[in-house]
Amino acid sequence: MRSDALMDEDVIHRRRWWTLSVLCLSLVMIIVGNTVLNVALPTLVRELQATSTDLQWMVDAYALVFAGLLLTCGALGDRFGRKGALVVGLVIFGVASALSTLATSPAHLIVARATMGAGAALVMPATLSILTNVFPPRERGRAIAIWAGLSGAGAAIGPVAGGWLLEHFWWGSVFLLNAPVVIAALLGGRWLVPTSRDPSEAPLDPLGATLSIIGLGALLYGIIEAPIHGWSSGTTVGAFFAASAILFAFALWELRTNHPMLDLRYFLDRRFSTASGAITLVFFAMFGTFFLLTQYLQTVQGYSPFEAGLLTLPMALTLMLVAPQSARVVERFGVKRVVSTGLAVVAVGLVILSSIGADSGYGIIALSLIILATGMSLSMPPSTTAIMASLPLGKAGVGSAVNDTTRELGGALGVAVLGSILASQFTAGLSAAVGSLPAPVASAATSSLGAALEVAGRVGGTPGAELAAAARVAFVDAMGIALLVGAAIALLASAIVARLMPVDAAGMEPLRLGDRVSEAASA
Repeated sequence: MRSDALMDEDVIHRRRWWTLSVLCLSLVMIIVGNTVLNVALPTLVRELQATSTDLQWMVDAYALVFAGLLLTCGALGDRFGRKGALVVGLVIFGVASALSTLATSPAHLIVARATMGAGAALVMPATLSILTNVFPPRERGRAIAIWAGLSGAGAAIGPVAGGWLLEHFWWGSVFLLNAPVVIAALLGGRWLVPTSRDPSEAPLDPLGATLSIIGLGALLYGIIEAPIHGWSSGTTVGAFFAASAILFAFALWELRTNHPMLDLRYFLDRRFSTASGAITLVFFAMFGTFFLLTQYLQTVQGYSPFEAGLLTLPMALTLMLVAPQSARVVERFGVKRVVSTGLAVVAVGLVILSSIGADSGYGIIALSLIILATGMSLSMPPSTTAIMASLPLGKAGVGSAVNDTTRELGGALGVAVLGSILASQFTAGLSAAVGSLPAPVASAATSSLGAALEVAGRVGGTPGAELAAAARVAFVDAMGIALLVGAAIALLASAIVARLMPVDAAGMEPLRLGDRVSEAASA
């Protein structure tokens, strides 16, 4: 007769796909929670009298806390139990979401959003680390492909769900949406998610955790603030300097301590480091594209937030359909070729999207989104699998946190870099059209497309119509340049992966750290 332990393992194995459904449900909720607020921002100006600074912090508070805590929360899950981290994170996220619906002031909502970010930082690493421990190596790549595809789709689902709720209910409903998802995930997790942790029970690294939280927070703050204050402003430079100093201290400490939270020797494994870079640049392209395209659809072509969200659904559907198949493609062609090809396809999609004009039909937009999503589907899941396969199973939480941190930094960089290029090129392109206006009015018009259209409305008549048309053309031209820069970066990343990523199967059982370091040193 089998022992209870063996029977438990058998039950876990038989339920593994149901376990994946709970993990993916939790994951999609976190991703949607990060994007759903964007469509409600204009409403919050009216309902809560929020200023531009308030709106910025409603969005950024979530991202800053989320990214800053990821490594620490991943390590806590490894040490004390990943299921516990998932449950605690879901409860925090659900309670904070409920409190968000009751917000009566911008400060209230900012604090609630920051708390949601803390809950998300516990949930997201737990989902991938539990998945890695539940699935055997031969199935792990396929499971991660499904996980990664849904994580990408969640970024597109958020604006659609938020737009529909805003059209039918009050603004707080965009947060109340999380309540039934949290309840379903908690109930499903109670029976379907097993407990796992690092068997070595290594001591905690409180100094390393503190340095990582402050350093990553400062880095993300600098990236977020750069387009607002300027890349050479004192605020931006100060944030980057502080982040560099603190993260350097973090690296020194992690290399010296006997029980590091993140052993930096993992980065000597080219599979781990190139896969991390690939994930960063995939999300650079994804979030940067969403940022530009949302403005184009709503401001240039005049769609409502809900309609604009619906028009991005080809990307979400393609991610959900193609990403789960990427594991089979990897089995035939290998991780290196698939990831490199995927990044090249992303570049092609960005080039096509850069060719649209102010009056372009939807067909070319849909085509570019499908190509973009196909490239992301080919590059994102194998890269995630490569990261997780490079680490011991006991460090799955930290590995998942590294994967998630690269996503957040890549997404923030995409918005910041492409947004900055858009702003500078738009100002340059519209300057000639506002030359006859008073200097203060001209300055306001060149600050953004929305401001230019508002000025055009005040001017009225033929001059106003001409200014509005010129503003739309200047925006589209600037967006095209920004997208071409993104395409060049994706193509460069494709070449780097083709040159540096080792040729092996991403779904293989992870080797011991010593083996990986020896392999990297001999490469």
